[in-house]
Amino acid sequence: MKYNQVTIKDIARELGISPSTVSRALKDHPDISPETKKAVNELAEKLNYQPNIVALSLRQSKTNTLGVVIPEIVHFFFSTVISGIEDVAYSAGYNIIITQSNESLQREKTDIKALFNSRVDGMLISLSRETNSFEHIDAMMAKGVPMVFFDRVYDSANSSKVIVDDLSGAKEATLHLIEQGCKRIAHLEGPPNLDITKQRLQGFREALTENNLPVHEDLIVSCPQGTIEEGKAAAEKLLKMANPPDAIFATNDPAAMGAMQTIKEAGLKIPQDIAVVGFSNWFFSSLMDPPLTSVDQPGFEMGQEAAKLLIRQIEVKSKEHIDPTPETKLLKTRLIVRDSSLKSGKKK
Repeated sequence: MKYNQVTIKDIARELGISPSTVSRALKDHPDISPETKKAVNELAEKLNYQPNIVALSLRQSKTNTLGVVIPEIVHFFFSTVISGIEDVAYSAGYNIIITQSNESLQREKTDIKALFNSRVDGMLISLSRETNSFEHIDAMMAKGVPMVFFDRVYDSANSSKVIVDDLSGAKEATLHLIEQGCKRIAHLEGPPNLDITKQRLQGFREALTENNLPVHEDLIVSCPQGTIEEGKAAAEKLLKMANPPDAIFATNDPAAMGAMQTIKEAGLKIPQDIAVVGFSNWFFSSLMDPPLTSVDQPGFEMGQEAAKLLIRQIEVKSKEHIDPTPETKLLKTRLIVRDSSLKSGKKK
């Protein structure tokens, strides 16, 4: 597939010199004057020129390879997404290259550029928690690279995405706690720049408001990394209050697990004293003591839908030479109720 990539010929035409001169200048050939080398390298940097590491003929053909950028491979949810991607990609005759940003914006930029230079036919991307600027993504879109975002998405009208209904999932989790008789429900909030964090917070707020319960801002505690350690620290802060919460809804399972540790260390019982609900239904959630109630995200299905959507876009662009219309797929969540939230006498 041909991308709108800057070539040596483009640089040569801009400077009014031969492509061979440009090539030798980029290789620091001794026959080229320092002035010419300086002009060539400055223009190459300005135009974001990247050397093509694959044979020239490959520019006109598909590589049948998809690039995947995820925040963390060890994350149970993302590992299930990868399985879904592989299921569809391999069946359609595509290979995949998997990279992980390790929750770093700089790594994300490096991974995307590396995948582009590897001539992947398209990319599947879930943003890092640090990503708050999108120039690197816009640059790839401008080059004509098909992209589909999943879970943590780039909220642009020009991008396709596969997401779960985070708002409804968070709302259902909070409603469940209300049905158990909880009235002072705390929320452990995730990375502030991610849309999934905003949606889950909104669902939490809506559930309380619709049931005539006040939204106590001091019961909303930030956990920007979403780690077990942050969950423990957040719960410690909540338990020091004169009127502590009787339930906690966490933005993800690790934060919920950390909160559970702190609650038990304080000599309190779960769920009798404080009920706890997480989000994402990690594999370890069911192994906690007590087992953790959590909102299940269809990771495998998300991977399948994202891969289908990307492959369809690649085929349309390859055969019809037009940019396909962006699409959004919204998948439903499911609350998995376990003992961490079931107060005595309140079972459905």
